Amino acid sequence: MGMMKRTMRPLFSVLLLIAVAVTLVFRITLRYSSIELKNEYPFAGKAQKPVLNETLLKYASIDIGEPRLKKEVEELLEGNFRGHNRHRSFLSSGKYRIDVSPRTARGVSVQLRSPEFYRLWQSFRRNLQDWFRNRKLPKDVMMDLVSTVKAPIDGHNGLVRSEKRYKSCAVVGNSGILLKSEYGELIDSHEAVIRLNNARNRGFEHRVGSKTTLSFVNSNILHFCARREGCFCHPYGVNVALVMYVCQPVHFLDYMVCNSSHKVPLIVTDPRFDMLCARIVKYYSLKRFVEGTGKPFQEWAPAHDGANFHYSSGLQAVMLALGVCEKVSIFGFGKSASAKHHYHTNQRTELKLHDYDAEYDFYRDLVERQQVIPFISEKFKFPPVSIYQ
Repeated sequence: MGMMKRTMRPLFSVLLLIAVAVTLVFRITLRYSSIELKNEYPFAGKAQKPVLNETLLKYASIDIGEPRLKKEVEELLEGNFRGHNRHRSFLSSGKYRIDVSPRTARGVSVQLRSPEFYRLWQSFRRNLQDWFRNRKLPKDVMMDLVSTVKAPIDGHNGLVRSEKRYKSCAVVGNSGILLKSEYGELIDSHEAVIRLNNARNRGFEHRVGSKTTLSFVNSNILHFCARREGCFCHPYGVNVALVMYVCQPVHFLDYMVCNSSHKVPLIVTDPRFDMLCARIVKYYSLKRFVEGTGKPFQEWAPAHDGANFHYSSGLQAVMLALGVCEKVSIFGFGKSASAKHHYHTNQRTELKLHDYDAEYDFYRDLVERQQVIPFISEKFKFPPVSIYQ
């Protein structure tokens, strides 16, 4: 009997070890299966599309301000400059008016226009009509940016035009947080450096760098430049190209005047590209509003002045870099309670027509989850993106 007990004990121990081993293997298998499933949901690599909110996508595609814009364009094409006093007086200046005062047979005074005026006017109408007519949204517009932006700049600089992107790009924002860092040397190490809205870099070189390849501005900046002698708009040097997006249709008049006096390319962004940027940032703003407040998306417009809501210059500059660069580094995008709004001015408050927090959500997705960004063609390949704060 004692012999039998001694034989059973080793056998029992072996069986117990086998049972424990099987249990551990099962748990490990289950654990890794759970992790794998977790990784596959909701984004299973490149093969599976992310699930986006169709309602928000649809609403983000609606431009609330479109009827007002259409009316404004129609009035401008008819020569109605009501509400645009500066442009109206500009067209009446000596350069575009023959300084005589003839009268009709009935004694009614007539203002004669110079040949320069008619050339300017016809060019203004043609460009404005084309711009408004092309406000569509083909998904492949991101893949056109090399040919529409980089190629003309390369041609001006005596380089062979090609479909190659810049190897690396630094997009330098204007946030006051740049005053807490010294990224100047790192910024200048990129092949191309994009700066925003003529922000001054002199005196800040150790923080924001000194190199500039492309100056990205909104048309309000060009509007102020048009008041200067020769339409000077080159704080980074007369050989730096400008890329501009149109904020107001009447600013095409400023573009006509300045483009004729600039030796370097002054490129107006494709209106299809503008619309893509508008839809992306509106989607992120809607998503943040609904998730953050618990309110229905219909209440977004009153909260964000929907008809005037607009993306920032910085967001479109980043979008441009995605299309023309193999690698993108973002500097000076962000905010701090202790920092000024812009590093080069004393402005401390943000513009209410932008939703910067929604744009920051977009930048984070560029770094971490590019597959969830809406409205971008599947053919387009995002470059790697880094953010420096």
